[in-house]
Amino acid sequence: MKKPPKRRRTPLFEVRHSPIHGYGVFAARRIRKGTTVIEYLGERVSHAQADARYEDKDPNDNHTFLFTVDAKTVIDAGVNGNEARYINHGCAPNCESTTLRKRIFIEAIRTIQPGEELSYDYQIQRDLDDAPDVDEIYACRCGAQNCRGSMLEAPKKGGSAKRAGRRDGVRSQRRGR
Repeated sequence: MKKPPKRRRTPLFEVRHSPIHGYGVFAARRIRKGTTVIEYLGERVSHAQADARYEDKDPNDNHTFLFTVDAKTVIDAGVNGNEARYINHGCAPNCESTTLRKRIFIEAIRTIQPGEELSYDYQIQRDLDDAPDVDEIYACRCGAQNCRGSMLEAPKKGGSAKRAGRRDGVRSQRRGR
């Protein structure tokens, strides 16, 4: 007896032009809260290597696909990266990044409907030596009602930036918008 052909399941997401900026990742079907959507892939390099790769960039251009894993490792999705690099920042995100055994995953923090753009809050860390116009360089275009206007973490109370060698927790020098 012949088995019926297996029905192909619709992929979770698709990459297409985004109203936020450039390309974005959109749900192709409903994604339930708690679903691991994708792993953030790319070449794993040291912070020094990542800095060297982008040292000649215009300081007003935040366009890279770097994601800080820990104090030693950065993922550069500009080299052997996947679709995760196109997930845009949002101040009212439907996803978050998580780290498991030095791997970065993007997970849904609420149910996402088909056609909805995936986003997570980059929370790029502020540095003491940031340029005065750093919020403009990392301007947010998410359009959320509670948009803070920047992909950077909210300024600390008292106005002092936290000392850090790199932007931690999210991609350093996020790709341009």
